[in-house]
Amino acid sequence: MTLQLLLSPAAVSRGTGRELGGARLGGGAPAVDWPEQAISAPLLGSTADSLRETWLADGPVSAGVSEGIAWRRAGDLLYGVVELAEAGFAGAGIPPLQAASRAAYDRIFRLLDAQGLPCLWRVWNYLADINGETHGLERYRQFNIGRQDAFLDYRRGTTGNVPAACAIGLAGGPLSIAFLAGPQPAVPVENPRQVSAYHYPAEYGPRSPTFSRGALVHPPGQEILFVSGTASIVGHRTVHPGDVAGQCRESLANIAAVVAEANRVARSGDFSPGELVHRVYVREAADFPAVRAAFAELAGEAPGTVFVQADICRADLLVEIEAMAVHPLAPTGR
Repeated sequence: MTLQLLLSPAAVSRGTGRELGGARLGGGAPAVDWPEQAISAPLLGSTADSLRETWLADGPVSAGVSEGIAWRRAGDLLYGVVELAEAGFAGAGIPPLQAASRAAYDRIFRLLDAQGLPCLWRVWNYLADINGETHGLERYRQFNIGRQDAFLDYRRGTTGNVPAACAIGLAGGPLSIAFLAGPQPAVPVENPRQVSAYHYPAEYGPRSPTFSRGALVHPPGQEILFVSGTASIVGHRTVHPGDVAGQCRESLANIAAVVAEANRVARSGDFSPGELVHRVYVREAADFPAVRAAFAELAGEAPGTVFVQADICRADLLVEIEAMAVHPLAPTGR
């Protein structure tokens, strides 16, 4: 059951029946009948108001809704989207965002167990006001507590073999989480230039973020490299504060390091930076020309690159970049 990622104008909403799920970036667009994460953030440098990223499967697709998670399954691949309003968790005795993130991941793990597909491969997290402080704690740190609590609830490890992920701030809206899962664990990939996020020191919050820098996953006949949201961090410190072009270059250097580490264990042959599909988050719209120039300097005119205005998980980070690529995989591997 192979996968293909299709990028199209969001006005194109007619399905083929092969859609596993995806994301809609930008403004309003016609609704679709497959699980689609709505990322309500301005597109930068695009002639379209909104774009669709859609995962297409090459076989039959089944669908369902479980505890508010809209999901589709193709063979042993599962894609789902859940949105939770924080207001529904007021009065829980803990910050509503923390309670909502724990509940969302609890529901995801219950669905994975029910489907017999226990392994999270890639997760996309979006939350409002990510750098804001409520209940005496930054909201991103509240999210990290709730996420890790759910991993512990369902006896998932919180270090090592954890999914690739991003956590991005939007101007408003619910906690939104999309995920791709499968039957076997991903192969986690870390970055030798950075401390693994799950080993961050306590100065970054009561609980460390639960994600790997990258992951290799293996649908039948394929190898997919997911590079998590990557920013201008060396070790565990932000570098190039206030320099958006410098941060963009450092982010791409970190992505190159993740790709190099992935190639040490990849079964399908080496991934090259030029084949990556990128999503670039820029905190300030006015910084877009500088980011685009710095990105093109190192990555060229990479096909499928989408620039989005959104907030990053640290207030001093101005850019975050995620990436992915797909290779065919021979039955005997490499």
